Amino acid sequence: MTEQADKPTDESTYLATLHSLWNKAWPAGANTAPHYPHGEQSVTEYLRTWARLQPDKPAVIHYGHTLSYAELDAASDRFAALLAAHGIGPGDRVAVFLPNLPQYHLVFFGILKLGAVHVPVSPMSRAFELAHELTDTGALALVALDELMPVVREVRAESSLRQVFVTGFADLLPAEPTVPLPEAMRAPRIACPDAIELMPALAAQTAPAPAHRPGLDDIAALNYTGGTTGLPKGCIHTQRDMLYTAASNFGIALERADDTVFLSFFPQFWIAGENLGLVFPVFCGATLVLLTRWDPVAVMTAVQRYRVTCMAMPVDGAVEMMDHPRFGEFDLSSLRQVRVVSFVKKLNLDYRRRWQQLTGGILAEAAWGMTETHTSDTFTTGFQDGDFDLHAQPVFVGLPVPGTEFKICDFETGGLKPLGEDGEILVRTPSLLKGYWNKPEATAEALVDGWLRTGDIGLIDEQGFLHFLGRRKEMLKVKGMSVFPPEIEAVLGQHPAVLGSGVVGRVDAQRGEVPVAFVQLKPEADAATAVQSLIDWCQHRMAGYKLPEIRLVASLPMTATGKVKKQDLSALL
Repeated sequence: MTEQADKPTDESTYLATLHSLWNKAWPAGANTAPHYPHGEQSVTEYLRTWARLQPDKPAVIHYGHTLSYAELDAASDRFAALLAAHGIGPGDRVAVFLPNLPQYHLVFFGILKLGAVHVPVSPMSRAFELAHELTDTGALALVALDELMPVVREVRAESSLRQVFVTGFADLLPAEPTVPLPEAMRAPRIACPDAIELMPALAAQTAPAPAHRPGLDDIAALNYTGGTTGLPKGCIHTQRDMLYTAASNFGIALERADDTVFLSFFPQFWIAGENLGLVFPVFCGATLVLLTRWDPVAVMTAVQRYRVTCMAMPVDGAVEMMDHPRFGEFDLSSLRQVRVVSFVKKLNLDYRRRWQQLTGGILAEAAWGMTETHTSDTFTTGFQDGDFDLHAQPVFVGLPVPGTEFKICDFETGGLKPLGEDGEILVRTPSLLKGYWNKPEATAEALVDGWLRTGDIGLIDEQGFLHFLGRRKEMLKVKGMSVFPPEIEAVLGQHPAVLGSGVVGRVDAQRGEVPVAFVQLKPEADAATAVQSLIDWCQHRMAGYKLPEIRLVASLPMTATGKVKKQDLSALL
């Protein structure tokens, strides 16, 4: 290393050193700049272009139901027109309360075509969580699954909703599924007289799609993420963010060939699911095989039947497939690119060797990313020879995708840290959120001179590779899902018996981590009934995977500034 790299004194010199290292380490044949097959135009224009060039090509296949590019383009046009007919216009927020199903795609692209703002809501949300997103965004319309309408009814009166559209699995379910169907999806359609039936309304829609063409830098989505200040915050993202994320990964972590077929079961309300299921396939003009949920037999059946070439899954999923007694029955030879995410189980040499022996393919870590950056900010493609990526631990996440930069800074002073020393990961990227919705103070705290303070601990080694060491923020990973202690604490704090609480994570072999809430009750509260009361309170206000274990304490350990000492709580575990 140079003396300047040992003791970085200014950002320009520091970044120049990093760019030199990145250029030297860049894998042969990988794109060095974002690539746009149809130029820098909106994702919705990419859909229109592919619909014109390959109208009959399957865009989405869902358990055997096929939606062609022409059909997806036309149906999303009709949804844009339907929203406009109900008084929804550019800039208005439209919430989507759906699991993975084809209707999600036509709704997503219809919202963007109108110039409205997509607000994805987890279908696991309880009424309290749904109400927060609806209230925070001021959403005027919502598209919900029929099974989720009871949750919608709990909060509709207190929201700004003008219209609710409803659909169900049965609306676009094939008579004879080609992939094993989850039993829950076979349930009969539920009548919802207090909502507009989406599919009949689309069929009856005759007005042309609105002539408005949204700009690349108009707000396109509010992707909610937790944080250290309580309830989830909406990350403001544009179509340019979506487009750049795909273009920067193109030719590196994202392939495009005439026979490219993606498979995704990642929830599409999740930013990684939005990328893999909604943005990347349309950007590439590829076919997506969409599953509503993870099931190893369904995945293996789909890979074989549709000759899937690209998929991503947690390491746990790959292990479950390899351990499955029917694994040997399926032909998975079409898979060319399998990316895994280390949540509970971590990618290691044993898993890689086993997968390679069984399939001939290579498991590679996906990337580092955040909702704030539209994720997919690094790549590990090209660093598997000799298992370089797995030997270069701890937690090798590779190089930044073209156009993105990282630096490591001291958490307290903000000063640059030398290569090889850990500190806070800061990232600067074209897909960076434009701010947190309605949260100017949180925005000012997170975005500093064009850089995002991630709160993550990392280091950049002497070859320029980024290593992720952990999260200084309090986020937990429960079965791969992000759980933020401040959100749980905010919910508990609204219980009339609670004086204060602190939530920390307990390591669990099956779930990765489990949230544990240490709760101090008000003096007048009945401790005998409090635990069950708090459990019931949480069950009605948050998704099941977030539910904490409740432990009552006489007092909470506090700092001089009035903050709970989380390290002291962790010691109590």
